[in-house]
Amino acid sequence: MRTVYLGTSDFAVRVLRRLADSPHRPELVITRPDRPKGRGRKLQSPPVADAARELGLPLSQPDSVNSEEARAEITAARPDEVLICAFGALIKEPLLSEHPMLNVHPSLLPRWRGAAPIERAIEAGDVTTGVCIMRPIAEMDAGPVCAVREVPVDPEDDFGTLSTKLAEAGGELLVQVLDERPDCREQPLEGMTEAPKITAEDRQLRPDEDAETLLRRVRALNPHVGTWIELPNGDRLGVRRAAVANDGGAGPGELAARDGRLVYGGIELVEVQPAGGRAMEAAAWLRGQGARIVG
Repeated sequence: MRTVYLGTSDFAVRVLRRLADSPHRPELVITRPDRPKGRGRKLQSPPVADAARELGLPLSQPDSVNSEEARAEITAARPDEVLICAFGALIKEPLLSEHPMLNVHPSLLPRWRGAAPIERAIEAGDVTTGVCIMRPIAEMDAGPVCAVREVPVDPEDDFGTLSTKLAEAGGELLVQVLDERPDCREQPLEGMTEAPKITAEDRQLRPDEDAETLLRRVRALNPHVGTWIELPNGDRLGVRRAAVANDGGAGPGELAARDGRLVYGGIELVEVQPAGGRAMEAAAWLRGQGARIVG
């Protein structure tokens, strides 16, 4: 089957690699333009662009996939299906109706429609999530579902580990759908939840939250965007890994040293990242400047 693939992120790379190793190897890969990143603001390619070059796949990086030029490129590839996975931009009319399309979405639709389904599933304490192959429509993630595969959420899963499992399942399921062409069914309205984009406010570990809520947020937002607490001096300290404080920790919202360990409320901070610095073991931070702040 002739396919065109639209994707951008590391998640989309894993699906692309599985697709490229199937009879449905893309005729064209479309991803987002290079963007400046990091302290030096150097232009960097999206992960899918790097993977497409490595795999020897034709690549295009239009400013807008909905432009006439990009639509003409897609049409010239004569796709039987346009495949979308973590592309990061809305597909609009008339492109949306010009070709049959399939979207890889990492949740059990209609649960967690939106931009951050993996993060929201972990944050909510879901013990099972999954991946769906669906037909996109104008309403976000509301189209008919063609196939579903469940994936368990292990207690130690963070965004990194769970997204890897979901991407691997998504690649396998997408190839299966292209092979078998199952019927697609409309989503039920019952059980629909939204997964809005992660905001700066979402990243804060707030002092009024219990240990379970704090730990789930740390897992949900690491290692990709990170979480943080506010230090007594007003600075922010990034929190990369955390665990239950076995000795009960400190009071709500209190940051304290306990026998060389750093605790915040009911959790122990295991790995932290000072502003402008690199991630480090919390004990090492505490021995240095942390000792002056926490006391």
